[in-house]
Amino acid sequence: MEHLLRSCLISLRLAEEIGLGERERAVVYYVALLGWIGCHADAHEQSVWFGDDVALKADRFPVDMAGAAKVSFVLRHIGAGSGLAHRAQLLGALIGLRGELANAFEATHCQIAGAVATQLGLDSMVAEGLEQVFERWDGKGSPDGLRGERIAIASRLVQLALIVEYYRRLGGVPAAVEAAVRRRGTQFDPALVDRFRATAPALLAGVDRTPGWDEVIDSEPALRPMLSGPRLDRALEAISDLADLKSPFMTGHSRGVAELACAAARRTGFSEQQVREFRRAALLHDLGRLGVSNAIWEKPGPLSSAELERVRMHPYYTLRMFSRAPALASVAELASRHTERLDGLGYPRGLNAAALSPAARLLAAADVYRALIEPRAHRPPHEPREATRLLQAEVRAGRLDGEAVQAVLGAAGQPVSRRREWPAGLTAREVEVLSLLARGSSNKAIAAQLCISAKTAGNHIEHIYMKIGASSRAEASLFAMKLGLVGGLPSSQR
Repeated sequence: MEHLLRSCLISLRLAEEIGLGERERAVVYYVALLGWIGCHADAHEQSVWFGDDVALKADRFPVDMAGAAKVSFVLRHIGAGSGLAHRAQLLGALIGLRGELANAFEATHCQIAGAVATQLGLDSMVAEGLEQVFERWDGKGSPDGLRGERIAIASRLVQLALIVEYYRRLGGVPAAVEAAVRRRGTQFDPALVDRFRATAPALLAGVDRTPGWDEVIDSEPALRPMLSGPRLDRALEAISDLADLKSPFMTGHSRGVAELACAAARRTGFSEQQVREFRRAALLHDLGRLGVSNAIWEKPGPLSSAELERVRMHPYYTLRMFSRAPALASVAELASRHTERLDGLGYPRGLNAAALSPAARLLAAADVYRALIEPRAHRPPHEPREATRLLQAEVRAGRLDGEAVQAVLGAAGQPVSRRREWPAGLTAREVEVLSLLARGSSNKAIAAQLCISAKTAGNHIEHIYMKIGASSRAEASLFAMKLGLVGGLPSSQR
């Protein structure tokens, strides 16, 4: 965790040590932070060949990825987690590729990272640096086999910082220096290694504590432009597209959810300012998927309990990624609630209806609808009519909000009833009775409040108990509180 932040600090300190100017240090800053941003672009292919794509990335740091060491690394990971027969099949296919598979992955990472930098409007030198982060001083890197000083100085600095930070974390300054010297003249620029070795204690001082965003930004005085308005929206679109590249099953999901959710929000009376903030949350809602292996997302069969626990963490990862940026903290909070449910059985925090705003309920409904009409590893896409039926079933089960589902279905062009659906098949009148019952009203008081007879009120209560599986007022009250039904039905919806 925070590896890139620490590596960025080390890169900037070394850049200052060798006398780089402001513009060059700004390039180093962005190359350090974005150098691995393309590593999920072919996570699907990585998972097919090597199993857990997240573990694959972590395992490469101690390996000098060239020659026999690179071949050994690939052979150790080919078909990881699968049986011998499948591994043998993959190995045969790999031999047919003549060792070009790892180079192809690295080339894809570089191309995607460079494209993202361009889309974000960064300096062309940033894109160039990102496209060269897998090049090596000895010319045995990829994608172009550049050698020596033909490799951008930002790339050379970041390559060194990434590795020495890894070894510093494992064994302190001596381990970091020893790793740098061992790869001197092969992966790393000899002059940079010599300067690092001479000043390592100072360059690595204080990185044991986790640096915050402010500290990283303050370490580079040339960085002052702020993202806001349309520029921020374009940046978030770029990041959401990148996240969706992680799996072919997710292509276009984030934008699709954003467009559907915003259309539904307008139907329910959100202001344009609220819609803008809502769209940002929708774009970011699935960024946390990057922290979970494609071996799980693309598993065609049922997930194990351990795999399910990893899946349940992805909204939390989204929250942690963006909550440290004050301008996105509220957006991150909303984005992290897209898998929560009214009955409290969602994840990651098990929030119930009382904690879920209308925006959170809309986002959840839009996410489910889009997921249903998209293919997944374990099933083909549902037709819109079937997706509508399944969404309405979620309302009856008390998991999704009926009003939010109606708005989403209407925005999706599906026929919707004017009558709102309530959990457990309750009618609007039964919801009113349940609300009053939960407040402690007697049958007689309920009858007076609703202008019905006491006998009719009693019949309603019997039907409510039968529908929700309750046998007492206390049980019925818990049901009403969990699903946010206490308070009655607005007269405009009666």
